[in-house]
Amino acid sequence: MKKLSILLAALLMSTGSLLAQNQQWFSRHILSDKHAMVSMKAQKHYLLLPVEEKEAESKIRVIKDGVVVDNINIKLATGKADYYVPLDLTRFGKGGLLLDLTFTGSYRTVGNIEDYNCWKLMKQSDTFDTTNREQWRPVYHHTPTWGWMNDPNGMFYKDGVWHLYYQHNAYGSIWGNISWGHSTSTDLMHWKSQPEAIWPDALGMVFSGSAVVDTANTAGFGKNAVVAMFTSADANQTQSLAYSKDGGTTFKRYEGNPTVTSNVPDFRDPRMLWNDDTKEWNLVLAAGQQMDFYSSKDLKNWKFESSFGEGYGCHKGVWECPDLMKMDNGKWVLVCNINPGGPYGGSATQYFVGQWDGHKFTCESKPEETKWMDYGKDHYATVTFSGAPNGRHVALAWMSNWQYAAVVPTLQYRSANSIPRDLSLFNEGGEDYVSVKPSPEVLKAFNKPAAGISEACMVEVSRLRPNATILCVTTPVSRASP
Repeated sequence: MKKLSILLAALLMSTGSLLAQNQQWFSRHILSDKHAMVSMKAQKHYLLLPVEEKEAESKIRVIKDGVVVDNINIKLATGKADYYVPLDLTRFGKGGLLLDLTFTGSYRTVGNIEDYNCWKLMKQSDTFDTTNREQWRPVYHHTPTWGWMNDPNGMFYKDGVWHLYYQHNAYGSIWGNISWGHSTSTDLMHWKSQPEAIWPDALGMVFSGSAVVDTANTAGFGKNAVVAMFTSADANQTQSLAYSKDGGTTFKRYEGNPTVTSNVPDFRDPRMLWNDDTKEWNLVLAAGQQMDFYSSKDLKNWKFESSFGEGYGCHKGVWECPDLMKMDNGKWVLVCNINPGGPYGGSATQYFVGQWDGHKFTCESKPEETKWMDYGKDHYATVTFSGAPNGRHVALAWMSNWQYAAVVPTLQYRSANSIPRDLSLFNEGGEDYVSVKPSPEVLKAFNKPAAGISEACMVEVSRLRPNATILCVTTPVSRASP
């Protein structure tokens, strides 16, 4: 009993000490059994917030000088912290902040609100530990260093660097708080995590979209400015612009947002592209179960041209994440991701081959025929890099499925992207199909297996094209830091 008393006393002293340390930079105000405020001074780069996966999501409003500058949903720890996530305090400038916290779950087993462990566990720091702690993190696929990830977004190539943005929740391993995360690579295989590129604003979360390099300064943001268009998602979904003058690292929102609106509920995922045939910009947007097409001279003002989709392909789910590209033989491919409705359930990617004249897309196949880019269950939100060298069409897909994306056995991060693949067309039996081949950078990396890879195999298949080859690799059970 004496030893137990000593241990309990030491624990109380330790937790009391942590709270005392925190009270040097914050002041806590208990307002009710589920509501509290924290007045704090931003002294370091990050505020590290403790996450406990079993808890319900709490709501944090970050207030600066009386203005709400951020809204966060987070499973804030009331007991044990499973991991930490960083709130970047430098985003809000110097001075004090007010955190307005609302706890939405039932915490009777924890005790009173003043006893929640988050008050002791949250801390300021100039660093955030990103060491990999996950057993199942893949070697050859891009993953977020931390947080939830879904659709790849805004991908472009410029000056030898591949830029990959993605739907990101920086505050937990489930969907929410969606911003654009950012990674870069020089070889499509080794990815460097970059600071968050575009955060939510008053128009809503930052859903999927695209980015282009405006080499001729058609938008007036500057020559070679990177212009991004994305869906602002709140009560309704509208399209917004942002531009970057530093090569895609930081973005500033266009003051004229929103740029494209509609009364269609599912109106999202804008894909911009330069049409060299018509010398103007084109835009394809997912609108319910069809794709809407627009044209523009300046990336700001868009003219509706036409719609495509009624009666064509699979309509068992919402059409999302379009892409449109001109192939080497002059034909065009319209990519249409769908959820649900995939050939083996849930999310999948279908496509259509035909002609695009800048105004209307005409499919060359029969309306009832559905062409799938991949028959696996882990293949969704497929889009290509804008400006890829040598006219390549380099695609990435979200390597998951909405049927189970939120329950895969990881916590530090969730989800991965497919390996990059080059797309082209081939003809079989008088019908054009998209050929999907691992990019040369991938095959080069596979020639030098990562440490821990146990085996590689080559499997010959002939589903559509004779002598087709699939390369598959067995991944290790653990890996180093991403």
